[in-house]
Amino acid sequence: MIRKHQRSVLQIALALTTLAWLAIPVRADVAVPALLADHMVVQRGLPVHVWGMAAPHEAVSVTFRGETKSATPDDDGRWSIYLSPGEAGGPFQMTIKATNTIVLNDILVGDVWVASGQSNMEFPMTALANAQTEIAAAQSPKIRLFMVKHKPADYPLENVESKGWAACTPETVADSSAVAYFFARHLQQKLGVPIGLVESFWGGTAAESWTSLHALSADAAFMPVFAARARTLAGESTTVLHQQREEHEYQQAVEQAKAEGKPLPGRQWHPDFAAWAPAALYNGMIAPLTPLAIRGAIWYQGESNSGPDRAPLYARLFQTMIRDWRNAWGEGDFPFLFVQIANWNTAPDGMWPEVRDAQRQALALKNTGMAVTIDIGDAVDIHPKNKQDVGLRLALAARAIAFGEKLEWSGPLVRQVTQEEHALRVWFDHAGGLTAKGAELTGFEVAGPDGKYSPAEAKIEGESVVVSSAAVPTPVSVRYGWAANPNCNLFNKEGLPASPFQAPE
Repeated sequence: MIRKHQRSVLQIALALTTLAWLAIPVRADVAVPALLADHMVVQRGLPVHVWGMAAPHEAVSVTFRGETKSATPDDDGRWSIYLSPGEAGGPFQMTIKATNTIVLNDILVGDVWVASGQSNMEFPMTALANAQTEIAAAQSPKIRLFMVKHKPADYPLENVESKGWAACTPETVADSSAVAYFFARHLQQKLGVPIGLVESFWGGTAAESWTSLHALSADAAFMPVFAARARTLAGESTTVLHQQREEHEYQQAVEQAKAEGKPLPGRQWHPDFAAWAPAALYNGMIAPLTPLAIRGAIWYQGESNSGPDRAPLYARLFQTMIRDWRNAWGEGDFPFLFVQIANWNTAPDGMWPEVRDAQRQALALKNTGMAVTIDIGDAVDIHPKNKQDVGLRLALAARAIAFGEKLEWSGPLVRQVTQEEHALRVWFDHAGGLTAKGAELTGFEVAGPDGKYSPAEAKIEGESVVVSSAAVPTPVSVRYGWAANPNCNLFNKEGLPASPFQAPE
């Protein structure tokens, strides 16, 4: 039972939390969330949404590009105004008036993209192999950056913590996502319009943390997600004790290394307890973004879902997450572009091929695109440093899917498999000029009715590949690149790699 003084403390804490999202003064001046600030980018071609808090029933007006509209806050103080869409341009000024006035300056109109995922999306410009050169060249005032601070939450928040919007300069871009920056740089150069990047990511996190509880709880197939969390909670007190002991031993090792003049040891990584809760990052880092009109999203995640307990659910979970985000934004099937996890010598029980195939299956959803990176990973580093090509491949997908350009944006994707005598023929989309990088096509395996795979001989014929094996006289299934760090070399004439796959699924 909660005692009276405990209830009072809880009530005060809840009240403070409610007000803290906008740091509203007691007199309830009109206030807007962190996303609406100087240097922001407004999405072109869509209604301009402006929202915030004020005193209940106090008139609020917004003026932007010569248009003024008004609204009255509800009983809780929330207000929302939509202004007319417009073309790319700027800078513009926005004025928000109630009892007080807020003036937002240097607003550009262009395309806004949300960049999210785990550590390979979070990978900063400073970690690139040629970081100094790339950062020095990042003088791009028409690219605007907004980085969301890490914040898990138990329920959907209405604001995020951030330093605000900033024009892209060598100083502001250094800690930004390298993938997102190279994506934005290519689009800005090709399209000539301002690009806004809303960066909301957290290394070492799972997809279920980025999906709403509503979406997760609506599908009984996701019961293992909640069962896994229950196991974590049940053992957390013991985990804390282990980590305290580990930290003590680490500090002793650091002192010893310093005394002996040796390199300092690395600290053991552990998943963040709060960040791994189902929906925790959706609540704290995605839900507050959904009132903002966007062009689309780019996503790089999957490594944390590659274990044997999570990988079997990933195909269903990932597609659910995409639908969930689209439903939350209410803009229809906006472009959702993602990176297939790269090659890496993972742990023996890692199910990286299965996760890659799960990601490929998400292409069944409308307006999705996948950047294949099976050729540019690092066998010994889960964080490969070539982010330039990752950003470029995402940008090619954006140009084709979001803007309708007639260009090749994907490597070969399996379309169907047909039977031949003692062989299988694999047909591909995006297959113009199929070629093997190297003397011989590698990476294919076939299996008979027993399901046992054997290496296959593979021969390119037009937009298909014929595969066979003397060890499998009656092949019924084929797979390609089916390893954590596979030796595979099928490309199209644009130099884009084929996606690993298993077919029939």
